[in-house]
Amino acid sequence: MTNKKQQLIYLAAASHSGSTMTAMLLGAHPDLCSVGELKAVNLGEKESYLCSCKTLVSECGFWQGVTQKMDDKGHDFCISEAGTDFRTGATPYVLRLLKPLVRSPLMELVRDTLLCCSPVWRENLPLLQKRNADYARSIAEQAGVDIVVDSSKIGIRLKYLLKNPDLDVKVIWVVRDGRGVSLAYKNPSEFADAKNPTLRGGGAGKTQEQGRGIEVGAHEWVRCNQETEAVLATMPKKNWIQVHYEDICNNTEQTLDTLFNFIGVDPAKKRLDFKTVEHHVVGNGMRLDDSEVIQLDDRWKTLLSEEELQTYYQVTGDYHSRLGYLE
Repeated sequence: MTNKKQQLIYLAAASHSGSTMTAMLLGAHPDLCSVGELKAVNLGEKESYLCSCKTLVSECGFWQGVTQKMDDKGHDFCISEAGTDFRTGATPYVLRLLKPLVRSPLMELVRDTLLCCSPVWRENLPLLQKRNADYARSIAEQAGVDIVVDSSKIGIRLKYLLKNPDLDVKVIWVVRDGRGVSLAYKNPSEFADAKNPTLRGGGAGKTQEQGRGIEVGAHEWVRCNQETEAVLATMPKKNWIQVHYEDICNNTEQTLDTLFNFIGVDPAKKRLDFKTVEHHVVGNGMRLDDSEVIQLDDRWKTLLSEEELQTYYQVTGDYHSRLGYLE
């Protein structure tokens, strides 16, 4: 058995920031594979859930191959119940400690100290780390690549993956204008799922996520990006890079060249026809759309009212401009 670390590219972002599109663009490179969020929770109704290849995920040959490779490594595995979320098997005590977003080093020391008081956590964490590493390695083996992309986004997962001795992790921090993110929170069915209503919710025909207010979306945008910053502060700068969703859309080729150079693969092999390339992605409904047009979604400019924009600015304050949005 090889002792070589599995290379993993982690996309950190607030929800609805373009991480699915970014992951698929990266996964279209022949040296990388993206299957969406490796934490793989809330996939929906498994009887109707579609892989991005438009096959039921339970019948997809790629996922059957990954399942067999996980079995060979000693894991009872099913993509609809992947068991790779760090909350898997957690007690209520552990769940309470894992719920807060990542904060300062002192607060994280307190969290880790309290978690270590739980015998369930002490037993589960090494098993979860091995399962995550073996899962990424199984995906790489099935795809015939060295590097896997994980678009799970959340900072608490990234924190523990960085401590995994079998993973070599680099991070791409994807930032989108918070006004666009807030609009998606308001109506996720319209702005954060498949364009074809019958394909929403992974093929069930209904979006799982419920709409929430602009205030909630703005707050989540701030806190999720602050959480990412807190994790990145613990990493060498050479191991992470920030990219804006707007640059991916408006300057696609140049932005991808920058990302592929950061990852360490040949930018000349990039594919802009990213939906033509075979993918086996689970997660956001956008993966089921056929269109390969990379177009900036800035509908917030016409669909958010002045009152909603004022609510957004009150919540985000100067953090909006700190992340590069000056208008």
